[in-house]
Amino acid sequence: MTWQHLKDLKRTEYEEAADGWGEVSSRAYAAKERVENEMLGKLRDTQTAQTADAALGDLSRLARNFQYIHAECGLVRTALNGFAAEVAAPQSLLKAALEDAEGYGFTVHQDGSVSYPAGTPSSPYLKPTEAGTAGPSPVGPLLPGTSNPLSPAPNGGLVINPNKAKAEGIAQRIASACRTAAEIDSRYRTTLSELKAERGLRVDDKVWADAAKDLQRTREAAGTYLKDADIPHGKSPAENAAWWNGLNQERRDEYISLYPASVGALDGIPSEVRDTANRVVLAENHGTRQVELDAWRGKEPPRYEKYISPITGREVKGAQIESKAWKDWDEKRKEMQDRLDGMQHVQDRLTSSEAGRRPEGYLLGFADPKGGQAIVSIGNPDKADNVVTYVPGTYSTLAGIDGDLTRAEDLQRKARDADPGRETASILWLGYEAPQSIVPEAASDSWANAAKDPLNRFLTGVDTAHTDGPVNSTVLGHSYGTLVAGKALAENPDLPVDNVIFVGSPGVGVDHAKDLGVPRIRCGRPRPTTTSSTGPLPLTRSPARGSDPSTRRGSSSSSMTTPSCTERTRPRMTSAAGPSVWPPAKRSARVGSSCPRTRSTGKASPSGTWRTS
Repeated sequence: MTWQHLKDLKRTEYEEAADGWGEVSSRAYAAKERVENEMLGKLRDTQTAQTADAALGDLSRLARNFQYIHAECGLVRTALNGFAAEVAAPQSLLKAALEDAEGYGFTVHQDGSVSYPAGTPSSPYLKPTEAGTAGPSPVGPLLPGTSNPLSPAPNGGLVINPNKAKAEGIAQRIASACRTAAEIDSRYRTTLSELKAERGLRVDDKVWADAAKDLQRTREAAGTYLKDADIPHGKSPAENAAWWNGLNQERRDEYISLYPASVGALDGIPSEVRDTANRVVLAENHGTRQVELDAWRGKEPPRYEKYISPITGREVKGAQIESKAWKDWDEKRKEMQDRLDGMQHVQDRLTSSEAGRRPEGYLLGFADPKGGQAIVSIGNPDKADNVVTYVPGTYSTLAGIDGDLTRAEDLQRKARDADPGRETASILWLGYEAPQSIVPEAASDSWANAAKDPLNRFLTGVDTAHTDGPVNSTVLGHSYGTLVAGKALAENPDLPVDNVIFVGSPGVGVDHAKDLGVPRIRCGRPRPTTTSSTGPLPLTRSPARGSDPSTRRGSSSSSMTTPSCTERTRPRMTSAAGPSVWPPAKRSARVGSSCPRTRSTGKASPSGTWRTS
């Protein structure tokens, strides 16, 4: 890039182009929402024929295409804005250098060299200096007008021309500005050249995998303009919300485009924002994993090999066995396929809302490490009257998420049927790595210790992001999930949770209910099982679940004690066998009200209900 190009560059043209791409991105997102929430839902409600199934498939692909356009156009917008913002600094340096040259009466040539006039000696002992042309010095100018700091003249004086030093400095500044601008231009030019699609493009997993690479390239190019470090990682939900509220809409859109995983993980910001960001993360991860699976399938080794008798050590003619290499390959293939199936189950639920029957799904978190993590809300928790957060337990993984999603949806439907006048959002919180065996993994509390803080931030974030008055918040832990919930409650006495339900608990990390900070508990004798559409869910304690993994002193509900709060009480905590918490009672006090969490001990009544003394 020459200095003339840099001088004449109009940054506003790039900013206006970025606005145009941003408008396309926004329109594509609005179209995707309309297809998913209006067209698909209405078609499901009114049509059941085979042609309807084909139409549903076409509409789903259309929604997927709009989502891709939204994501890619958002990257183009961010790249253009990034270029315009970054090139402003070298352009300002260049203009300042040109203004100085003009003020001194110097001439800047096309190649960036600077001509300067002769200097007038200020002393008869100094030799008159001549005019000349200066270029940028690799190490910058030394003493004015000399390559040698002290250069003697024939009459014994020194050759000193202040014009030459000034010219060298200006040439150096011009060259530096051009080098910086050229690096910026090359970086963004390369990135933008990759953000293109072929005509007639069909948005499939391969395209989404390529979109993930586009995101990485754009992030590398625009990382100086928009920094991931500016996102409040690891901060409180209140701090996250304050940061988000301090951004204008354009900057919000750019952060979603460039750092969707980081934005999608921020507890305390609006659920619609997290959902938008995490859907892109899900689509790109699904595409990348599918491409990896396709490549793995191409590496299939021979399935069978000759059978060698362990007795004779000879080949048994006509007999074959599956080779170890093939078994290892097939095991990994199944693992990869199962994970993809889990992602697909999440995607299917996000795009299968039906007006009046199936509330919209919101993807509040997604990550693809180890067993995989996903946080899915059935209904918008920011606007719901009641929010229940279901924490699953041992053996829970992304691959097996379908059953947990069904349980969360069943819970939401039951709550809606019980109290149609109130909105309920049911959240599946698989935001941690759950143990994958009873022994030794579930016998350790290390998994719960790693999960308690993320659950604490999430539950606090539900309260922070809620917009329509107070929210009645319930935590439902199952199996090992009860230990996760118990630790989060016990270690965070101000956690904004109103009700707690423990199902199939191995222990919750404390010996007394008062240590969970819940003023009133309603307990009951467990039924043998309860049934959901995914099958029976055991409510009785098995020997493997009979004690707290960390203390081995588990406490059943009948041994729990609770503090008193005589003037005001929060809604009760109910066991799975006790009276339903739906619809939940209107709470008369929340955390931080005039009803503090005390530590006095309650006594059990004959009916099994804990009453405060």
